[in-house]
Amino acid sequence: MTITHVHTARALEEPICVPLTEAINVIKNGKVDSEVGLMRWGSNYTFLVNVTLGDTQLLGVYKPRQGERPLWDFPDGTLCNRETASYVTSDALGWDIVPPTVLRDGSRGIGSVQLFIDHDPEEHYFTFDKMRLNSQLERIAVFDALCNNADRKGGHCLLDEDEHIWGIDHGLTFNVTHKLRTVVWDYAGNPISQAILEDLEKLCKRLSDDDDDYTKAMNDLLSETEMRMLKVRLDRLIANKIFPLPGSGPNRPWPAV
Repeated sequence: MTITHVHTARALEEPICVPLTEAINVIKNGKVDSEVGLMRWGSNYTFLVNVTLGDTQLLGVYKPRQGERPLWDFPDGTLCNRETASYVTSDALGWDIVPPTVLRDGSRGIGSVQLFIDHDPEEHYFTFDKMRLNSQLERIAVFDALCNNADRKGGHCLLDEDEHIWGIDHGLTFNVTHKLRTVVWDYAGNPISQAILEDLEKLCKRLSDDDDDYTKAMNDLLSETEMRMLKVRLDRLIANKIFPLPGSGPNRPWPAV
């Protein structure tokens, strides 16, 4: 599935469908001109904001670096980088899992700004028709293993009007040690499809080229060691050709939704 349009909103009560290229341009170059409110269910400060470019105003989810809660197992002030690196990787794979996300200045300093996805909050991973959405969920499972996602809750999977699944909340990714915690274990031990493996192989070639735009962008967002471990995980997925199995440590996030 190639995404050409995305369901977002002008305001909380004004859903809108816009071309994906336009949404990316607004999130990247628009002015973060006002805060709609604080999104209170996260561990870190997260704001719903208006992003305006010309006559176009869209909602964005803004996570400022200075609002990040220090964690013992992630370097301070890097969660917004990881949010952005997850989008850059999703985009490079052509999987359209992560909504357009940019590391940029906002009303409270540098942070990640992500396009708000219009969705029904009562729908999430545990309510999905998994047979119908199987191919998308397979890609999400591989994506989380690749990015070493430590926090794939069911509520981090949003279903839009076109039945496209968007993954959000990727601040706890790209750790140098194994951290995979997810609710998407349905495919554990199963073969990865040839189509997914081909996309991974293309990404591997790009990651091996220091002059590639993807590699350059990721080098700006992650440390040298984090980049090296990304390559290790990518090589392992390609070589093993199966969905990872749960490890011995905690392998599910809490709460699950």
